[in-house]
Amino acid sequence: RKLERKGSGAGQVLRACQRRTVSSIGDRNTNLTPHLSSNLAGWSYKELYELSVKDSETFWGSIAKERLTWIKPFDQVRDCEITSGKINWFLGGQLNVSVNCLDVHVAKHPDRVALVWERDEPGTEVKVTYRELLETTCRLANTLKRHGVNKGDRVAIYMPVSPIAVAAMLACARIGAVHTVVFAGFSSEALAGRIQDAQCKAVITCNQGVRGGRFIDLKPTVDAAVKNCPTVQHVFVAQRTTNPTPMGKLDIPLEEAMASESAQCAPEPMGSEEMLFMLHTSGSTGKPKGIVHTQAGYLLYAALTHQYVFDYHPGDVFGCVADIGWVTGHSYVVYGPLCNGATTVLFESTPVYPDPGRYWETVQRLGINQFYGAPTAIRLLLKYEESWVKKYDRSSLKTLGSVGEPINHEAWEWFYNVVGDGRCPLVDTWWQTETGGVCIAPRPAEEGAEIVPAMAMRPFFGIQPVLMEEKGKPISGNDVSGALCIGQPWPGMARTIFGDHKRFVDAYFKPYPGHYFTGDGAYRSKEGYYQITGRMDDVINISGHRLGTAEIEDALDEHPAVPETAVIGISHDIKGEVPFAFVVLKQDPSLNHTAVIKELRGLVATKIAKYAVPDHFLVVKRLPKTRSGKIMRRILRKVAMEQTGDLGDVSTLDDPSVVTEIIKAHAQYKSLISQNK
Repeated sequence: RKLERKGSGAGQVLRACQRRTVSSIGDRNTNLTPHLSSNLAGWSYKELYELSVKDSETFWGSIAKERLTWIKPFDQVRDCEITSGKINWFLGGQLNVSVNCLDVHVAKHPDRVALVWERDEPGTEVKVTYRELLETTCRLANTLKRHGVNKGDRVAIYMPVSPIAVAAMLACARIGAVHTVVFAGFSSEALAGRIQDAQCKAVITCNQGVRGGRFIDLKPTVDAAVKNCPTVQHVFVAQRTTNPTPMGKLDIPLEEAMASESAQCAPEPMGSEEMLFMLHTSGSTGKPKGIVHTQAGYLLYAALTHQYVFDYHPGDVFGCVADIGWVTGHSYVVYGPLCNGATTVLFESTPVYPDPGRYWETVQRLGINQFYGAPTAIRLLLKYEESWVKKYDRSSLKTLGSVGEPINHEAWEWFYNVVGDGRCPLVDTWWQTETGGVCIAPRPAEEGAEIVPAMAMRPFFGIQPVLMEEKGKPISGNDVSGALCIGQPWPGMARTIFGDHKRFVDAYFKPYPGHYFTGDGAYRSKEGYYQITGRMDDVINISGHRLGTAEIEDALDEHPAVPETAVIGISHDIKGEVPFAFVVLKQDPSLNHTAVIKELRGLVATKIAKYAVPDHFLVVKRLPKTRSGKIMRRILRKVAMEQTGDLGDVSTLDDPSVVTEIIKAHAQYKSLISQNK
């Protein structure tokens, strides 16, 4: 089952000549007028966008009717009251997401490749057709049902990127169970917290993961987690490797159980607003929140953005290298591409295994047409020789995309010019776990529309960005900055935080009534394009992954020798941001500072994950606080970034002399580091 390669050499040369400047990026495909539905055929991009924000019911209603396969048609397009966080789309309708992602395509082209599993070792990829994926999904769904998993039950998935993990997600969707995928790099405590929050009835995992040439034990992590999770009745264990793993009384060998099940499973009809999945994301308070997405609106939005942001066409091979443990993997590895009948790549490895050419060797071997990755990986790769890119044929590429954080100029230029040879549109996409899919990106747009480097630029259909000033008034005009809000609901947005709707309303709808608050700041350029300027709260972005500083502080504060800590984010060449911890230790002359810091590193790795461990620990006598006891993180950030020439107003501090103490401690820390180098 060979994947078709795209584009002849002569055509490519001709197209490259037609596109010499960034401003004229576009190609024969991007320039076609979007065909969103038969009612909207022939409309220009501008007309479609205007309709989508002025009459969202007509816009989304006509698309949902044709794009999704319904068991029972919806009778009301929307019922939303954004101030109270009430969001409902396509009411009265019933459908099944797995049917839309599998059965509809099996009926037309059963042998089309659905998944290309790019395993850790290059050249060992496995192709899975739509028919095979449907059969695997049904067997897995029947296995869950046999073991008492029913509609509405929650199932935790703690697995590496693999076809069986995708089948697990789709099997839950098929029977109406709710999946919560936990990134397979999280610690047992972080996993247990998420299982407890969702009250999961079952866990699906693998014996091990394989990444970067190493085996990573997963089953022992699950064993440790479920000891503290009384709701878990079964743990289904798939075999990624042949290495044996001890099995306990809760454990069921997954492949064995599936082998005796039927390859057919009747899909559960699901109301548009019933839960599809939840995904935990870090907030500015310590406890991760379970963001809830529902059936129809989420699927429609993921599919539409997948098609039009990335210029996906039937027959393309879509390469999103994200992990399924993050929302990018949900929307652009699994649900969006499969709903569109695409061939989607599952990337198990790392950007530098076995060498820094891995991504581009994969592009050549699989004939990838759209490549979607994170700026942190691009920043890592641009430090190597260009020959690692140039030695591979990347002529199949049509669109490049970046996700997870704003991409910096150097990374953008390298990605666009070196990887894409200056001929592929590069879409810098802005969105969040809470938005369900891309909200701001350079594409779709009018024919030949410019792309400004390192800018997300244009709102997607139905997205109405509003910049707010601190007092909650919208900022009009261009060349302005403010808090980024979205002025009206869209189908892909989250519906609630599992078990805590008040927290949902407080976090997203209270700050600017009548608007969804993103937590990000943005700049609107003279031309009216949007540039994301970063988080406005105590959330940092490590390698594209959001992490609340409060979560790290909670872990550090558990150490008996640590009465108080403050964690802030500082910029980092490759990871974007890294945590910097200011630590106050108990006054005990017998304390070994080096040993305590080593223990603190271990605490964060155990409580959260290795990637959350601060890069820097600075022991200080006390923290800068206002008279009301609030820690002035702004000052700590300036000290850590060595910008102490401009500390701003310190008069509100309870004792301003603390600042001098911290600056002195930081200077000693820096000189110690340079000596050790």
